Amino acid sequence: MSTPRRFFAENIDFPESAEVCLEGEEFAHAKTVLRVEEGSEIVLLDNSGREYSAIVQKIEKRRLFAHITGSQVGGKEPRVEIYLLCGALKGDKTEFVVQKATELGVSKIGVFSSEFCSAYMNDNKLERLNKVAREAAKQCLRSRAPEVTYFSDLNSALQSAREYSEKLFFCEFSSGSEGDLSSMKGPFAAVVGSEGGFSESEFALAKSLGFKGMSLGKRILRAETAAIAACSVISYISGELG
Repeated sequence: MSTPRRFFAENIDFPESAEVCLEGEEFAHAKTVLRVEEGSEIVLLDNSGREYSAIVQKIEKRRLFAHITGSQVGGKEPRVEIYLLCGALKGDKTEFVVQKATELGVSKIGVFSSEFCSAYMNDNKLERLNKVAREAAKQCLRSRAPEVTYFSDLNSALQSAREYSEKLFFCEFSSGSEGDLSSMKGPFAAVVGSEGGFSESEFALAKSLGFKGMSLGKRILRAETAAIAACSVISYISGELG
């Protein structure tokens, strides 16, 4: 039996109201791509961590109406929070990182510009990244999609992680790791650079803000590989991949 299709909705007020209207991109995906029909069982998400089982009651030209039959807390969300800060990448590589980080259980994603960053960001690209996060969350059965935000400079990005107990700065010139990942409990903030990497002054800035220099081994990894590797290692030691 196939898993019911999943959709994000912004107007859920259950149990006060069991009726939900799906519009916009989620409606178009439901009707045009997935061919959802009246009477179909679906799951609605409001990014709160809860999942709402529902039955499609009516499909109009631009709207879908569903009746919620029950709700429960989703069981796929990570126990330990991971905040990924990633330098903006060229082409569609940032989308790739957002997609895979979402699948690996990252709770929040920040994309930033830095000294050697040659990619650029605008509102349309940021909106696209958040859409990628939502689609990935639905695909891997998460109840929440990580919010993707943008920082125009590295300092702002680093400052956004000041409340995290484990602040990790992954860079190619770090001489080994300054902490034992296996002994860290989280929550984690992990910083990975763009294709150009970081400058020594940026590394010094991170250190001054409490970040530990971390290594991903003796080989030089592509930026997108480094981001996924960092998330994978943290997810593993947090018990998410065991």
